[in-house]
Amino acid sequence: MTEVAQMDSTEAAEQIEKLQKQLQQWAKEYYENDAPTVEDSEYDQAYKHLQELETAFPGLVSPNSITQQVGGHKTKSELPKVVHEVPMLSLGDVFSFDELTNWMVATQKSFIEKLSYNAELKIDGLAISLVYENGKLVQASTRGDGNIGEDVTKNIKYVNDIPKQLNEPLSIEVRGEIYMPKQAFVRLNESREREGVPTFANPRNAAAGSLRQLDPLITKQRKLSAFLYQAIDATQTLNVTTQSELLARLRDLGLPTNNTNAVVTNIEDVENYIVSQTNNRDSLSYGIDGIVIKVDHLDYHEELGNTVKVPKWAIAYKFPPEEEETVIRNIEWTVGRTGAVTPTAVMDPVQLAGTTVSRASLHNADYLQLKDIRIGDTVTLHKAGDIIPEVGKVIINQRPKTSVVYELPTDCPACHQPLVHVDGEVALRCINPACPAQVQESLTHFASRNAMNIDGLGPKIISQLLAHGLITKITDLYRLRYDDLINLDKFGDTAANNLLNAINSSKNNSVERLLFGLGIRNVGAKAAKTIAAKFGNLTAVSEATADDIAQLPGMGLTIGDSIAQYFATEQAKQLLNDFVNLNVNLEFTSQTATIDNPLFSGKKIVLTGALSLFSRRDASAWLESQGATVASSVSKKTDLLIVGENAGSKLTKAQDLGIEIWSEKQLRDTMDSNQ
Repeated sequence: MTEVAQMDSTEAAEQIEKLQKQLQQWAKEYYENDAPTVEDSEYDQAYKHLQELETAFPGLVSPNSITQQVGGHKTKSELPKVVHEVPMLSLGDVFSFDELTNWMVATQKSFIEKLSYNAELKIDGLAISLVYENGKLVQASTRGDGNIGEDVTKNIKYVNDIPKQLNEPLSIEVRGEIYMPKQAFVRLNESREREGVPTFANPRNAAAGSLRQLDPLITKQRKLSAFLYQAIDATQTLNVTTQSELLARLRDLGLPTNNTNAVVTNIEDVENYIVSQTNNRDSLSYGIDGIVIKVDHLDYHEELGNTVKVPKWAIAYKFPPEEEETVIRNIEWTVGRTGAVTPTAVMDPVQLAGTTVSRASLHNADYLQLKDIRIGDTVTLHKAGDIIPEVGKVIINQRPKTSVVYELPTDCPACHQPLVHVDGEVALRCINPACPAQVQESLTHFASRNAMNIDGLGPKIISQLLAHGLITKITDLYRLRYDDLINLDKFGDTAANNLLNAINSSKNNSVERLLFGLGIRNVGAKAAKTIAAKFGNLTAVSEATADDIAQLPGMGLTIGDSIAQYFATEQAKQLLNDFVNLNVNLEFTSQTATIDNPLFSGKKIVLTGALSLFSRRDASAWLESQGATVASSVSKKTDLLIVGENAGSKLTKAQDLGIEIWSEKQLRDTMDSNQ
């Protein structure tokens, strides 16, 4: 995989777009269809690569990026929804001992005393939340997107490990993992083969599909199991101070926990634990895909806090990827939206991390030449971070004697016009604006979810429209009529009307979607919103200089030049004029108006305890709308603590630091008076 540091923003934008599409598709297959087509490790690596790209190119980050969601993909399931008052976060990943060491050093920096860590197996299953009231199980829910999950209470009662009644009459929320034992998985797939229905790819996918059934009796047949490892506000509800004590306390309550955890104090202990558990992995009756390391002291979890997606007090060490040898039989080239031409290796199929792999991206022309990859070469193949197939090294001593250096193409594979290699760029590029592959990709991008979000207008429909000569450019979409669509393949009255309505509705989008949808090089969804918010409308953006745009936060001259050069073309000027004539909205519409409330503006506020007058999410959203920043832990920088019942350690710390404290009722009264 190309080093992110070596990429230009154009190549990064194309990779980000491809990864977004692939990850959304995989997530849909898993969460909506219960029919995943890839291993979790393959998903993880693609996700990690997307994170790396977005970190290196923040202007390309979309607010709708899958990395901005917790847990994955919002579903269209018929299961009832459950709001998580405390979000169910994912874990950050590391793939080497060096990365793990860096994480341990970073956590230790926040404390004078030497930290202890609790090492646990990372169970390969589905995250679950269980709520008990007075000891009785009253609700079970999946992670979902981290904020909203699915109610699986009826199904969870058929997971034999989960007690319907605790050994003590406590009210508590516990979290953990639902999994399918290996033998249960084998028996399930054997049964499905006999019935002639598709088998599951792995036990995790089987567990997820089994728990999310609308018919609880199907869940009952699937023989699921569970391990619990977390309790909300554990220091208060269970009177424990460490993660290791928490696991023991959960066992006392009759909850299933994994007893292979170990308390460690240094990286050597952690490495020994990982090596030991890796060697023991195949003998386990359940699947694991790594090791989780947590700061053992629970109060320190509050100190370290969380990012929007992951806790800072825990990390997942993922097992290293498998590696296989294969032979490259061909190199194919495809054209992206901005004209970049990308090579793909076509190889002898090999089994890698549970899937059959026969293709892998070679990224760009420079990469291909640097590695001196040739047709007929034997190469190593692995899944970087256990996700995306990647060619590692060429095994030179197996290179055929007849091998010749691979010659880069000189013409575009789609339009056959000459390719160019721009100075400072790593990719070959087709500069023909009428290139059919670029037009197809540009229209697909324009209609995509993060751009104009035209429901039902996907690549296949766009291909038909292009093939019938109904469209050649973006604005042609807004000139389509019913008679144009009704004769297309698989188009009936309903489909035609639905698509026309979706296209017409997109005219009312706020202009940042339109700006992003134009596909200007280096301009991601986040950058488009920043620019649109500053200039107010597309006409003003088109008249701005490169320097005007470069001065905006997070922009720079690369983005400024790209936009200025784009709108300087006659094609862009005509496009803008067409949008006006077609009544496409060119104005920025703010989604969230923030009020400058002197009580809260610029303040850092923490909520703690059980809130009864409003949900934690509603209170946080209201405070943020008043200009406040809502944090998860109390520190010297905290301006105000709002407390509900059983506030615990946060209240004590706020009192010690002399921080202003409000009751929940004070905030409720203030909210009501500001209606």
